[in-house]
Amino acid sequence: MRVSYSLGAFYFVFFVYAGLWVAYLPPYLAARGLGAAQIAWVLALPQLARIVAPAAWGALVDRTGAQRAIVVFACAANAACLALLPFMRDFAAIAWLIGLSSLVSTAALPLVEAITLGALAGQAGRYGPIRLWGSLGFMAAVFAGGAWLDFHTVHTLPLAMLVFALGALAVAAALPAQPLHLAATSARLPMNAAAALLLASGFCMAVAHGTLYAFFTLHLQREGYGGSLIGFLWMLGVLGEIVVFLFLPALFRRFALSTILVASAACGVARFLAIGWAADWLAVLLIAQLLHAATFGSFHAAAVAAVHRVFPPHAQARGQSLFSSVGYGAGGALGALAAGWAWEAAGPGCAFTISSVAAVAGLLFAYPLKRKAL
Repeated sequence: MRVSYSLGAFYFVFFVYAGLWVAYLPPYLAARGLGAAQIAWVLALPQLARIVAPAAWGALVDRTGAQRAIVVFACAANAACLALLPFMRDFAAIAWLIGLSSLVSTAALPLVEAITLGALAGQAGRYGPIRLWGSLGFMAAVFAGGAWLDFHTVHTLPLAMLVFALGALAVAAALPAQPLHLAATSARLPMNAAAALLLASGFCMAVAHGTLYAFFTLHLQREGYGGSLIGFLWMLGVLGEIVVFLFLPALFRRFALSTILVASAACGVARFLAIGWAADWLAVLLIAQLLHAATFGSFHAAAVAAVHRVFPPHAQARGQSLFSSVGYGAGGALGALAAGWAWEAAGPGCAFTISSVAAVAGLLFAYPLKRKAL
């Protein structure tokens, strides 16, 4: 199997599981009796694990080259968590299970990102056509999941996620081993101003998406939207993301990575305000969800390419893992926790306003990268 095919297959099955987790785990936890703050804590635990775990696993890979083995181990931990989830009896048990398994499972995606960028041999624009298979998987999951929940109980969710987590495990075992530039045991991860600004911008944009990933489904349910329409709105966001990935080679040829990052963050400012304060207008929601193409799609692709550029070959796994740790780890955790606090204190409008402010900060950190020739 060609490398691009195996990577595309991994992204697809992995993001089917991820789509079900992001869109429908909050309603599942609510049905299990958890409150908003408890749901926020459970959703923040994988992000908290990403603060330290991916960086540790990335350092191990850069020193041993055991990239594929660690990805397989991470996918196995993920599947074990989902198999046990229905048997956890209360908030504490659920939190311990997800927290402990996340210390391993969060290693998978950043290491696969490193494999992908390494396989492309410097042609970062080709990342989009491979990564879009993840978006297709996510889109299929959120749309089919919404339609399913119109007629079935949300308690069937863990089984569905387990099926695709096992699929990701099977594909991970078939990933080709990629040659790595092994780092010396004493080699430190090189940092410079461009890397620091990139990490700060990624952190802020992850914070900005915290309310969306934690409470978008619950927000729309409170507004009276049905499961199928909620699934369609999630799918619409991912559809815009797919378009970005398809045209990524042309986008990268025409615009600097820093320009893409700034424009994507600016779209986030408008998007989260619209969702928070105008969700009763379907037309506004449709536009806001299409902006996911920028706030996640183009921002993520440009950031991953920028990480590949600012870190040397012997530190690629650690660089991608550090970005995951700082951005999707620390930023995602803070975003989820802030969303839970704001939701309980002042409602969804306040929570999404915090997201918009975080996107402003992401823009301000990305803008100086223009002077760094990035």
